Amino acid sequence: MVKSFQGVREVPVKNGKDQKILVRDYMTINVITFHPEDTIDHVIDVLTRKKISGGPVLDSLGHLVGMISEGDCLKAISKGQYTNTPRFPAPVSELMTKEVITMHPDLSIFDAAQEFLSLKIRRFPVVKDGKLLGQLSVSDIVRAIPKLKSSTW
Repeated sequence: MVKSFQGVREVPVKNGKDQKILVRDYMTINVITFHPEDTIDHVIDVLTRKKISGGPVLDSLGHLVGMISEGDCLKAISKGQYTNTPRFPAPVSELMTKEVITMHPDLSIFDAAQEFLSLKIRRFPVVKDGKLLGQLSVSDIVRAIPKLKSSTW
């Protein structure tokens, strides 16, 4: 009797193509969003309570109009120090990033990882046909790696 030293092998995918590992499979779906009229006070409160570092900004029709982050909030905090204002009434629309780079849900997470590295961005909204479907962060990709099998790489 001959035993294989390679152990059990995975059955190959029947369609002959490599299995795709897509952004849609690892993105966060229930995304906390903000509105342009929200105050920075509100954003800081939500970010600290939810332990997140930023989120998409949607207009009243649900269209993506920007991203707000802890860094944007720091700008308001710094400004408050110089004006001696303990509160940050500025609206999100004044501090958010308005030119947002998005990802398509059918993009490979390996291509997404490359985008994170080259653009040095911590999160991307995932958009299809103008609609926000979710958000992908560096953490989402890192958490996905242990779930992957070597045959899918």
